[in-house]
Amino acid sequence: MSIKMTPAAADRVRSFLANRGRGLGLRLGVRTSGCSGMAYVIEFADELQTDDKVFEAQGIKVIVDPKSLLYLDGTELDYTKEGLNEGFRFNNPNVKDMCGCGESFNV
Repeated sequence: MSIKMTPAAADRVRSFLANRGRGLGLRLGVRTSGCSGMAYVIEFADELQTDDKVFEAQGIKVIVDPKSLLYLDGTELDYTKEGLNEGFRFNNPNVKDMCGCGESFNV
């Protein structure tokens, strides 16, 4: 099981953590939402839960709960900037279908 991160994503997370002044790393997860069933959750992690899985990617700790890991295993987190749009992009090999707006997915 693994979670990967591109250098661009790692640089952006490093910058956010430095500006924030604290945090163990980045927490990734999924929640039920949208028209396709699941949506990504991304937030800073200040503490670990007892069952969390911790991955090291580009020098950044990526923390995932076991339930979310079933949907995120093998995912690569990227950060892109295209014109005025910028943000994190999940390259998830488990996704079978996405909704038209790109906000939710199913596996």
